Amino acid sequence: MPASKIAIVTGGSRGLGRNTVLRLAERGIDTVFTYHVNRAAADEVLAKARATGSRSAALKLDTGDASAFDAFVTTLRDTLREWGADRFDYLVNNAGNSHHNRIENTTEAELDALYNIHFKGVFFLTQKLLPLIRDGGRIVNVSSGLTRIIVPESGPYGSMKAAVETLTRYLAKELGPRRIAVNVVAPGAVETDFSGGIVRDNPEMNRRIGEMTALGRPGVPDDIGPMIASLLSEDNRWINAQRIEVSGGLAI
Repeated sequence: MPASKIAIVTGGSRGLGRNTVLRLAERGIDTVFTYHVNRAAADEVLAKARATGSRSAALKLDTGDASAFDAFVTTLRDTLREWGADRFDYLVNNAGNSHHNRIENTTEAELDALYNIHFKGVFFLTQKLLPLIRDGGRIVNVSSGLTRIIVPESGPYGSMKAAVETLTRYLAKELGPRRIAVNVVAPGAVETDFSGGIVRDNPEMNRRIGEMTALGRPGVPDDIGPMIASLLSEDNRWINAQRIEVSGGLAI
């Protein structure tokens, strides 16, 4: 078995997932991360992660397509075997996309797409990976401040994230005998390309978020990735079944 820990991060080629991969790599943790379509972005993350001296691999996966999970697990097993391992230590369910529509206008197809990636995907990918997680490992699911803060046209998205928060507590209970801690991190508004980059690229939106936040600005990826990395550490081994909002005090 390798001495270093191994983390699986979904959606690791961009945004918060990218930052999480790099912060883990800086801590000496080997990473396998997924990307959906942008191989060039994944290669950039790979280069940066490997430059820290940690091992890293990028695997293509549509986390909204549960039928692809068996093949992904096979490829993951092969990757772990190349590293001299048959298990991994940490799972970060981060992959997702945005959706903005009123409940009354949301179509069945839109809701199905949200469900597939934000809940069904998290549920079944975690299920498929449970045999590969070492006892005493960690799972972090990524939710959203929108489960607490009611924002127009965010009901369908926020509802899916609320389901993930409930799933987190049930997982924590069921996996307790294996000493696997499961928590959920809920970022606030963050300057990434999420939602078309509106928080990052729209000065008026950026200003408004800053005014709504106790610490006076929107979040940036480096506010979130290090927190997730630290939550996986042994120092935080007794944190379990918790929703941890990382928003700088948004809308309090």
